Amino acid sequence: MEEAHVRLLCPECGKDWQTKPGELPEAARTFHCPNCHASRPLSEFMRTEHDLNTLKQLG
Repeated sequence: MEEAHVRLLCPECGKDWQTKPGELPEAARTFHCPNCHASRPLSEFMRTEHDLNTLKQLG
């Protein structure tokens, strides 16, 4: 069975990466880009609506 992951994209610097939903805070919590340290709600880092839904279901 393949592990679920979500894809993230920083709206400020454009860094993209993926991680497991369980390793992230709730979608409404402030998240900091590991590259440029931009601070925004985690939901704004989700690449697609599907990634956001995955985070909400499995995070």
